[in-house]
Amino acid sequence: MNTGTTMCFLLGFRRVSGGELFDFLAQKESLSEEEATQFIKQILDGVNYLHTKKIAHFDLKPENIMLLDKTLPIPHIKLIDFGLAHEIEDGVEFKNIFGTPEFVAPEIVNYEPLGLAADLWSIGVITYILLSGASPFLGETKQETLANITAVSYEFDEEFFSHTSDLAKDFIRKLLVKDPRKRLTIQEALRHPWIKSKEGSKVQGHRRTEHRPLKTKWLRDYTIKNHSSIPPNNTYATFERFACVVEEISGMEKSVGTLAASHDSLQGDIDALVSIYNEKEAWYKEEHESVKHELSQLKYEYRKIDSLKKHLKEDVQAVGANLAGVTGRYMGLQSHYERLSKELSEELQWIQDLMGSFWSEGSDEGYVPASFGCVFQKDLNELLNRSCYEEFLAALNLGMTKSSQ
Repeated sequence: MNTGTTMCFLLGFRRVSGGELFDFLAQKESLSEEEATQFIKQILDGVNYLHTKKIAHFDLKPENIMLLDKTLPIPHIKLIDFGLAHEIEDGVEFKNIFGTPEFVAPEIVNYEPLGLAADLWSIGVITYILLSGASPFLGETKQETLANITAVSYEFDEEFFSHTSDLAKDFIRKLLVKDPRKRLTIQEALRHPWIKSKEGSKVQGHRRTEHRPLKTKWLRDYTIKNHSSIPPNNTYATFERFACVVEEISGMEKSVGTLAASHDSLQGDIDALVSIYNEKEAWYKEEHESVKHELSQLKYEYRKIDSLKKHLKEDVQAVGANLAGVTGRYMGLQSHYERLSKELSEELQWIQDLMGSFWSEGSDEGYVPASFGCVFQKDLNELLNRSCYEEFLAALNLGMTKSSQ
């Protein structure tokens, strides 16, 4: 409010006198699944309002689910404690490690980008506890709890879920999904058959369990042990008086308690980060061994190819030597051919001279035809040339055979 000179803010408060939802349910002898559905529906409506404003609560748990007035059969629910709430902006990555370990989503544990889907995981855990009185991921230590969350390690124990409908289990399964993109959105959760169906009606082939109230003993034990300050051996009325006293002295202890809680939370976050680092380190070592093995295989293949290259080079050299031998043989045969050709030419010249004298004498006597000498000379030349050529080919083939051997 602007008064003209100074700026001031007005804070509005509303009294929530009904206490925590789980404390209220723990006092009941039994709880029907229809009643549980109505409470979950109210939680979804509250979260839906936040999500339409792009605001994530990030700390949904039983302690932050309060009743306006517990005297009503189905009291109205109010969500409280928005200390960790954050506005999710499009295109802006938001990471943090915070919240109550038992209810945080895997993306918070793994320090991954966060969104509205983290609240749906918390609602899945709350629904599981509300219907069974058992926590799906709670371990002996904080580290064990976080490890169960990242592994999504839970089951529907028959001891706790014997009276729970299949639709309720399906609703929980679709919320406790590790990948936020595959998890139900708040609108999809509100449209789920378990939330939309009413008592005694069939929805998509399923029928809600009738006249089978859920046991609240385990829920009572869980509430006293984990999320309530109700003294085990006292009545709820005594607890309310005790709560008033606690509220009066809580102011004095707030600073010390906040400091101690911050220290414990910081130490737990450090332990969680160390655990995540150890897991990542083990994964990187495994990947290193795999890459090392692949490099070893590549080196082996390289040596193998190098050896083949050397053998190929030797074969090329051998072929070159054989070609050199063939060339030498060819040159020798060519020289031999030229020599034979020269000798043959000399022999032919001698025969021609002889035949010339012979034809000259025959012509004087008049009984030898003039063309006989030409024909004889032509046939003789063909015979001699064919003989020399066949001898040359035979020698060349012999040389090639020896070279290849």
